[in-house]
Amino acid sequence: MKGLVCLLLLLETFVCVVQHQVDGGLNENEISQQLRSEDGRQNPPQTDTLRDEASTDSQQNYHLFFTDIHAALRELTATVTEQKTINRELTATVTEQKTINRELTTNIRALETRLREEMNKKNDEMSNLTLSQVEELRKENRDREIAFSASLMQSSNGYIGPFTSEITLTYRNVITNIGNAYNPITGVFTAPLKGAYMFRVSVFGYGPTPSAAAIYKNGERVVMAYAHQPQRELHSSNGVVLILEVGDVVYVRLWPNTRIYDDQYNHNTFSGFLLFPLREQELCRM
Repeated sequence: MKGLVCLLLLLETFVCVVQHQVDGGLNENEISQQLRSEDGRQNPPQTDTLRDEASTDSQQNYHLFFTDIHAALRELTATVTEQKTINRELTATVTEQKTINRELTTNIRALETRLREEMNKKNDEMSNLTLSQVEELRKENRDREIAFSASLMQSSNGYIGPFTSEITLTYRNVITNIGNAYNPITGVFTAPLKGAYMFRVSVFGYGPTPSAAAIYKNGERVVMAYAHQPQRELHSSNGVVLILEVGDVVYVRLWPNTRIYDDQYNHNTFSGFLLFPLREQELCRM
């Protein structure tokens, strides 16, 4: 573009110089006089003919020269105009692209802001949900904290039995009673939660009278610990895993015509604890 403008300026300057030279030079009268003088000196008989030919050639050359110059100038002017039009279109395109870029930048910033807000909201919800879940798990764990262990006598010692029929043993010396599911007054454990529980009973006595006690669930005997020998100490224990519904009861009964002995060493014990809670689906599979 700059090269075309420079070329146009050089051509205009050249035209002006030529025009100046033509204007400041010899006019047709002066040229005719000089031609007549020269012709008179050299060839007097042909003066008019030579003058006419010289004038005609000069005019033809003059018109051809300026015709070519004007044609070149018009072409250059058209080229410059076309370039200016292209530049204006490019400028308009660049301006439009800048506008689009600004709009895109604004949209991107808006999306980033909205995304940050949504992420912060999600984080808050997850934090609240996590805290809620932790509290719920704590509550469930508190409900699952079920365990007890007790022995027969708190401070005294002596025998219990023999009796002609079964009796329910009350283990009054409570060692552990997490969840308070065991009642030391009645000797009965009541299930507060549906699940799998582990129970264990131990018996101790002296021969020759046998020592025996059985674990019962809802009035049904499940397992028994039994020991018998003619003399000296008698030891026995047994355990069982039971599936209990809420409200089921478990307790220990002394077997008829047997006896047990206890003192501060807590030889006879009854223990139990929750292994894990059960849902309906798990019970169905079992």
